[in-house]
Amino acid sequence: MPPSKKLTHTTRQLEKQLADQRRKGALGQLDELAAKALLIKGTKVVVSEVSGLDREALRQLVDSLRQKLASGVVVLAQIDDGKVALIAGVTKDLTSKVNAGKVIQTLAKQLGGRGGGRPDLAEGGGEDTNALPST
Repeated sequence: MPPSKKLTHTTRQLEKQLADQRRKGALGQLDELAAKALLIKGTKVVVSEVSGLDREALRQLVDSLRQKLASGVVVLAQIDDGKVALIAGVTKDLTSKVNAGKVIQTLAKQLGGRGGGRPDLAEGGGEDTNALPST
């Protein structure tokens, strides 16, 4: 194998390992985040800022939290490259009451951005990282 191909192969392997470690780190936060769930009008709600995750790991964390809560709403935010990434998940039993797409649209608008998605899972983002704590 030529040195440049070997280097490319090694780089890909390292990137994959790093992504796997980030996902494991995200899932390591699962119990901590679930323990922070608030009870709002009888519904479990987790709202938190996380860091160091790629979009896929963020999605997996939301999915895992929805499963752990069994019934609830999850909204996670992360600042990445000077922008805010948002993701919301709602368990199937609550989508008639809470629409993840509308939650994300409302939050993203406050951050100077936009977003949307399905009633059970939505993503968005914004530019105003300073507005995140008040959103």
